[in-house]
Amino acid sequence: MLEAMPVSSPMAASTRLFAYEGEQFSDHTLYRSTIGALQYLCITRPDIAFSVNKLSQFLHKPTTLHWHSVKHLLHYLKQAIDFRLQFHKSHSLSLQVYSDADWSGSCDDRCSTGGYYVFL
Repeated sequence: MLEAMPVSSPMAASTRLFAYEGEQFSDHTLYRSTIGALQYLCITRPDIAFSVNKLSQFLHKPTTLHWHSVKHLLHYLKQAIDFRLQFHKSHSLSLQVYSDADWSGSCDDRCSTGGYYVFL
């Protein structure tokens, strides 16, 4: 990864990932452990949260196309290594809640997904 070419976005805009399209990726453990590490990184890197969530939907049977998208995300992280959230101690508390839903994000089954964030 040290020689990897940096990219400017976590996922290419033209990327459309399907559950069963492409050749099966040979090392499921590598895929799953990489996604797990990226999920941990999302705590301070919300810029990769969408991409990591999308790629984690294929943990059951990753393909080489999914692995190429993971590598693209790792190339982005190389370019954006100094991006992060910094948490500071604050004396004022305010509760903020955000939610969102996606009714057509899954190209395979069109199941809805949703999520929410609670900030204190």
